[in-house]
Amino acid sequence: MKLIRVATQAYPLRAILGLLFLTLLLSANSKAADIEQAVAKDYDAHLFDLFTHFHRNPELSNLEHKTAERLAAELEQVGFTVHKKVGGKTGIVALLRNGEGPMVMMRADMDGLPVREKSGLKYASTAQQEDWDGNLVYTMHACGHDVHITSLVGTARRMAAMKDQWSGTLMLIGQPAEERVRGAREMMDDNLWKRFGKPDYAMAFHVSSGVRAGKIAATDGAPYSGADTVDIIVHGIGAHGASPHAGKDPVVIGSQIVMALQTIVSREIAPKEPSVITVGSFHSGTKHNIISDRAHLQLTVRSDRKKTRDQLLEAIERVAVNIGRAAGLPDDKLPEVIVSDESVPPTVNDKPLSNRLIALWGEKMGPEIFDNTSENQGMGAEDFGFFTTDPYIPSHYFAVGGTPESAFKEAAEGGTPIPSHHSPLFKILPEPAIRTGVEATVHALLELLQDQ
Repeated sequence: MKLIRVATQAYPLRAILGLLFLTLLLSANSKAADIEQAVAKDYDAHLFDLFTHFHRNPELSNLEHKTAERLAAELEQVGFTVHKKVGGKTGIVALLRNGEGPMVMMRADMDGLPVREKSGLKYASTAQQEDWDGNLVYTMHACGHDVHITSLVGTARRMAAMKDQWSGTLMLIGQPAEERVRGAREMMDDNLWKRFGKPDYAMAFHVSSGVRAGKIAATDGAPYSGADTVDIIVHGIGAHGASPHAGKDPVVIGSQIVMALQTIVSREIAPKEPSVITVGSFHSGTKHNIISDRAHLQLTVRSDRKKTRDQLLEAIERVAVNIGRAAGLPDDKLPEVIVSDESVPPTVNDKPLSNRLIALWGEKMGPEIFDNTSENQGMGAEDFGFFTTDPYIPSHYFAVGGTPESAFKEAAEGGTPIPSHHSPLFKILPEPAIRTGVEATVHALLELLQDQ
């Protein structure tokens, strides 16, 4: 107490508190700078070569055998206990236990696509692989999963080197088959949480060609929508094309269903509630003058909330069945609506966690780290939600930019458009994407692995 009194007599309390705050701020900024420098050094020494290896050697969904082996070896090398073949032949769970504390999960997807690369990159993939049907196809990391797994290794290396700054258990997941929206569910079906522990928090990121390289796009909402694959079978009554009155034309009935489905979103769903019904395929008939007895419609249905999903699926069945009734089809020939088990839940960020991490990144990496000008206007889906929905785990999914500012400027001036994901022209600037992905993840993990 004497020391405090002497100090406060010499210096006003406000000045002392200000000095303490400045000291803490400088210390925090110094740690952030240390992480940035360490990641930059690691990128030059190790991560770039690892990235080019993964980029040159992509593998298809559930066939990521060499990718999984290399990823497992990288994680084991820095001290993680690695469990292989989780959820099939290629899923990986890596654990680093570091005393008491929470468990935090970070996931990276591993699979490539059956696309022949035409990016022009020096390290472009020329790889081929036998696909699930026995066809030899070209393969490419046309969605950036090579960035994800490289960043996962970079994160593992930083966190292993900084064990004196966190406490708890870090779980890293190498997930197969995201492109077929099945890998996360297969890992969950393999009793993931029962076998390895249920995380207190879960995270993932996706590199984006629509976000400026080295920037972060983060939201406290739903970065990815839920998706349902729906088939509608329209049973008609076949007849000669010159005698339509003798049958029930499934092409006409199916067309009426297609048009009526459009009114579900526009007239039954609230205007500010995200939802999409798209008929992607319509097949019927075999010849010009034959009225078929069957039509097949294939739909994708997108939503961000379970209530909206249920409303959309109920309305689709109601519309299809009752248009069949209006056409005079007998009860045993009414349209069938089949919802596939390929459905995925939406990826919904936990609001308190998201706000906490967004504030953290702004503090540690500077407010200029965010790119909110390239907002995603679509309703893309992915399977990360299987990890976090049932049971619920507070989670955050963010995006890291991979396209240089110059490319956006060129495209805006009428030049070369920015290639989309899944395009053979797709390419990412690896250094800013990987470095930002690792830095953002490490900052978040250090924050969350302090919770008691």
